[in-house]
Amino acid sequence: MKSANAATLLNLWGGTVNLAPLLGAFLSDTYLGRYATIAFASIASFLGMLLLTLTAAVPSLHPHNTGPSTAQLAALLVSFALLAVGAGGIRPCNLAFGADQFDPRTPAGRRGIASFFNWYYFTFTIAMMLSATLIIYLQSNVSWPLGLAVPATLMGLSCALFFMGTRLYVRVCPEGSPFTRFACVIVAALRKRRLPAPASPEELFDPPHKSSLVSKIAYTDQFRCLDKAAVLVSEDELTPDGSTPVNPWRLCTLQQVEEVKCLARLIPVWSSGIIYYIVLTNLGNYVVLQAMQTDRRIGRSGFQVPAGSFVVFQMLALTVWIPVYDRVLVPAVERLTKREGGITLLHRIGTGIALSIATMLVSAVVERRRRSVAASGATMSCFMLVPQQLLAGLSEAFAVIGQVEFYYKQFPENMRSVAGALLFLGFALASYASGLMITVVHQTTGGSGGRPDWLAQDLNQGRVDLYYLLIAAMAAVNLVYFVACARWYRFKKSAAAVAVVELEGNDNLKANATAPPV
Repeated sequence: MKSANAATLLNLWGGTVNLAPLLGAFLSDTYLGRYATIAFASIASFLGMLLLTLTAAVPSLHPHNTGPSTAQLAALLVSFALLAVGAGGIRPCNLAFGADQFDPRTPAGRRGIASFFNWYYFTFTIAMMLSATLIIYLQSNVSWPLGLAVPATLMGLSCALFFMGTRLYVRVCPEGSPFTRFACVIVAALRKRRLPAPASPEELFDPPHKSSLVSKIAYTDQFRCLDKAAVLVSEDELTPDGSTPVNPWRLCTLQQVEEVKCLARLIPVWSSGIIYYIVLTNLGNYVVLQAMQTDRRIGRSGFQVPAGSFVVFQMLALTVWIPVYDRVLVPAVERLTKREGGITLLHRIGTGIALSIATMLVSAVVERRRRSVAASGATMSCFMLVPQQLLAGLSEAFAVIGQVEFYYKQFPENMRSVAGALLFLGFALASYASGLMITVVHQTTGGSGGRPDWLAQDLNQGRVDLYYLLIAAMAAVNLVYFVACARWYRFKKSAAAVAVVELEGNDNLKANATAPPV
């Protein structure tokens, strides 16, 4: 295919892959459950990899000296479609399904969930490092059929291992569409918007909680306008047992209202992640171009480090840091703060955002140095790019893993697949925003008289360092925004936990009232 057509196809496929998890999450939480969704998606991924391998291995399935035929292009598109289906089911469900295997009601289970997120991301990054080195080497230097056959074989092995554990898994059954429940709350609140606000939560419709899979959420006084959806008026009808409204679009339970509040509180924190992903996206794009204009030779052997392999240093920093953080830093900080996990998840995300600012500042300094060396007729060593990549990996270990765990723990249990999809939705929006930023910078920074813009094809003629500083300024504003969102945020609490705290508080009050004065 022509390069422009190939790039367009890959961009469309990439956007689809990042948006597909929303549909997968909906189907998982509403109808299929996480196990069935992962099982179906794994098979689709394996078939997609197998067909993609065949397009390279079978001569009749790939073009030679002319453009692709209709059948050849159809085979390629079907393989991409199967991979998109696989990503749509696996990405939102695999983390949530893995965490489902731990009991969050016990301290050991909660510690297990926290470690699971760290080690999942650790193994994921190891796999990405192998993909960016060994697999790319096989595809580029040995053969495309072999380079595609290896991941296809591994995907087949993955399917076999997954199905071997079928009898051991804890499976959380779907409890109906969470999106419909949310829509009911919004509509009911709008219908009753003229009612006076309830004086206390005791006035709200709160039938006994029957679900054993979804914990009852404690009442919060944020977004009190939504409370009106649970106000019982004379026009509202209930089923004979009094536990369910006849018309869910007029009356909702307090549990439904609190589920919507959870999502409403999460949206501002999630939105701050979009700017953070813009940092990672732009750094990943331009570090390759920077590396191409550096001295990438190692010793006298003449071997050159591939420009696309510098992302490995980012992954390396992440893989080294995660075990240190999980096994050394967290226990030490826990002893100091007396808090499970050492710090809150919002502290962890904020640390990652702060490190992203430092990453872009270092990147700007290094790029300015590279241009200065190039202007003198010399070439800077490629290893000057390593510090910014290490900082990016450290930032990702804090912010991205913190977000994944934060979404999982703060979403209602019946929407945890949606929580997994939320991360990829942020990546998709950041990719689109990065493309828009590049277009705007191209069009606005070029001067009259043919002066090149900041992002000129020849980086020595452009000013990528100023572009990095612009992104650093955006990240700094984003950090201020995130801190404001974090201070306003209230963590989800179960009603049972709040009741225990209140009971213990009452017992303490009684003890203090009867105790003799000191």
